[in-house]
Amino acid sequence: MSFNSKLLLALLLFFATIVYGQTNNGSIHGNVMKPDGTPVTSAVKVTLKVIRGDSMIAYTDQEGRFELQNVAPGEYTVEADSDRERHFDAGSERVQVRRGAASLVTIYLREKRAETLASSGKSVSVAMFDQKVPSAAKKEFDRARRMSAEGNGIESIAALRRAIVIYPNYLAAHNDLGAQLLAQGELDEAADQLQAAIKIDPNAFNPQLNLGIVLLQQKKFPESLTTLDKALSIEPAAPAAHLYAGLAAIKLNDTTRGEKELNAAYDLGGTTYAVALLHLGRLYMKKGERELALKSFESYLRETPDAPDASQVEKLIAMLR
Repeated sequence: MSFNSKLLLALLLFFATIVYGQTNNGSIHGNVMKPDGTPVTSAVKVTLKVIRGDSMIAYTDQEGRFELQNVAPGEYTVEADSDRERHFDAGSERVQVRRGAASLVTIYLREKRAETLASSGKSVSVAMFDQKVPSAAKKEFDRARRMSAEGNGIESIAALRRAIVIYPNYLAAHNDLGAQLLAQGELDEAADQLQAAIKIDPNAFNPQLNLGIVLLQQKKFPESLTTLDKALSIEPAAPAAHLYAGLAAIKLNDTTRGEKELNAAYDLGGTTYAVALLHLGRLYMKKGERELALKSFESYLRETPDAPDASQVEKLIAMLR
């Protein structure tokens, strides 16, 4: 999973941490990036090249992430196809898979040759090609992702700062630094970094989502909902944006929209976003709708029986019965 998704879901205790046991095989978790360091947002085919047998295939999600499970130990080439709009060429990376471990890899798509673009007949944003991330900045960015995956937030933040010093317009680095600072509770600086990312590209989804969460934490509820609405205009099916929009709406006493957004978060995200059911239960209790509250709490425990607040929810269920 991508760094960004792990961090945001953990903020509300609804991201299930993946623990890899001591098995014979390992796994590959990766991200597919455009040449400017931003993730691809449409499905890109990722192929694990093997010498014998069938190749393993996965597709990226809306944040450019992919997973390949049950991979035998060894060294492989992982190749990402060109993006759906064919603005970029395929990219590949070598990755070492170790027994019982998760290997991380970032694949950068490559710039198309100018004559290929001219013959495509499609309109291509010039700004998309203006952001050419220096290799030194990419190196620091990749190090930041590795440090974050290893739980070393301090080193990850330091590497992101170095990447931005090398390349001040590094959108993905500003976004990830903002998200890291959010997790550290440094809300003012987090907002600054995310606003810098949005200034670079107002239509980038992750910075809008992250800034909406920062504003929610700062109790700036109208501004939070406005920002989350912008995120939803970019990615209407993003469960995280629906979840936080629902929480912001509830803080603004718009229970109708709060209920709608929380339901959308769970419908789109499933078990990973079961925390939406918890918030729905609390909302229904506040409205005096006991049956709906009971149903929501029971569904929450059914989806996440090992949730850290399970005992508290069980008490609420007993009270409602």
